[in-house]
Amino acid sequence: MTTRVIGTGSSIPDRNVTNDELAKVMDTSDEWICSRTGIRSRNIAVEETTTSMAAKAARKAVEKSGITPEEIDLIIVGTVSSDMYYPSTACLVQAELGAVNAVAFDLAAGCSGFLFALNTAHSYLSSGMAKCALVIGAETLSKMMDWSDRSTCVLFGDGAGAAVVKADTVGIRSVVAHSDGSGGDVLTCENRVTRNLLVQREQQFSYTQMAGQEVFKFAVKMVPKCIQEVLDKGGLTVEDVDYFLLHQANKRIIESVAKRLKVSLDKFPMNIECHGNTSAASIPILLDELVEQGRFKKGDIIVMSGFGAGLTWGATLLEW
Repeated sequence: MTTRVIGTGSSIPDRNVTNDELAKVMDTSDEWICSRTGIRSRNIAVEETTTSMAAKAARKAVEKSGITPEEIDLIIVGTVSSDMYYPSTACLVQAELGAVNAVAFDLAAGCSGFLFALNTAHSYLSSGMAKCALVIGAETLSKMMDWSDRSTCVLFGDGAGAAVVKADTVGIRSVVAHSDGSGGDVLTCENRVTRNLLVQREQQFSYTQMAGQEVFKFAVKMVPKCIQEVLDKGGLTVEDVDYFLLHQANKRIIESVAKRLKVSLDKFPMNIECHGNTSAASIPILLDELVEQGRFKKGDIIVMSGFGAGLTWGATLLEW
């Protein structure tokens, strides 16, 4: 048995913020941002939260899958921007949906979060520990940005994407995942510092810091390698793939990966222009949009690949 996607959903905040709007409050421009990243706008949470977007995306995925919430055995949320330290976002989603039979937990792997969560669900389903799982990537990155740092804040957006997966004979064919903690300092956001009866210091909020060039070099080197690795493991070649769904971090990264794999950019659908980098939410949002557009047909071969803080990276090969 393997793992098949049977329903998808997504949710983004109502408020869209264009590059021109950002240019009014910081030293930047639409041309500066778009030429370097491919981003023209992003959606920013106002009333929405990581939990509310995750629940909305999950509800859509459940409805489209044709199952009931009670049939879900497992809920995993990939996120680095949960609303609470505890309970987990997954438990809050479980309560919202009424998925009373599901075990629920969060997983933190940066922008690789959804894929790592999907791979974990695949392990549960393949081993028989679960039969039906809900996998979510959800982020409110806007609350973690220094909005005076134009090199970082202009890149990110908020949103959530979800997929219901079920044990089946067709679906995921191979997975790979990697981490390199020695490179963790290139993309960071510190948590609370120790402050207690023995250590007295002022509490300060930390914001996302990124060494952009280092992240870029890491991505264009390691993503093609892990895509080739997952294809080799699945007994296929790049020519067999119908779609490559990459983490939507930077248009230039995606273009570089396509070039290194010697594959037409037409096989790399993108939505970064209107969503920006939504971290763990980017792949499932893109997946849901393509499903809504009717882009996939039965038997299509799809590779999903994510990369991000940790450093983490990986890929999943599946047959639709």
